[in-house]
Amino acid sequence: MILILSLVLLNVSCDQISKNVIRQLIEPYERIEVFKDSFVITKVENTGAAYSLGEDLGPALKVLLLQILPILVLLILLRQILIKTNYSRATIIGLAFIIGGGIGNLFDRIMYGSVTDFLILDLGIIKTEIFNMADASIMFGSVLVVLTALFNKKGSFFREKASIE
Repeated sequence: MILILSLVLLNVSCDQISKNVIRQLIEPYERIEVFKDSFVITKVENTGAAYSLGEDLGPALKVLLLQILPILVLLILLRQILIKTNYSRATIIGLAFIIGGGIGNLFDRIMYGSVTDFLILDLGIIKTEIFNMADASIMFGSVLVVLTALFNKKGSFFREKASIE
């Protein structure tokens, strides 16, 4: 239980610290090329969800779909991994990353009315839209959960059940 809560808190903390640094040091739409066009930092405030979906929703619907619904989903996921002990370690870690990233973005929506996005990667075959550390946590956790589901009969890391005491 301590590991799960620590992973969630670590993900939220990394996300919020990075966003606070960007909010303080980078002007909106300022473009900093860290490594040519392959790794760019720029600050954008996203008032919608991923890819700005829901940005044009009315205020009540936006609160319902982008705040209340995510709170419920995150609470259900957190409850599941805290009380159910037959998930593999990889699944628990993946879900903790998803929950931590979700809380990070949800915190922004509630406190600031938007989510701060600031990273763009273009590695040739891998090109991203603008994202933040919470998005990276959610993606990493999702990939880990999917891989665990696909390969749970192979490799002890994916198969081994965690024991929560």
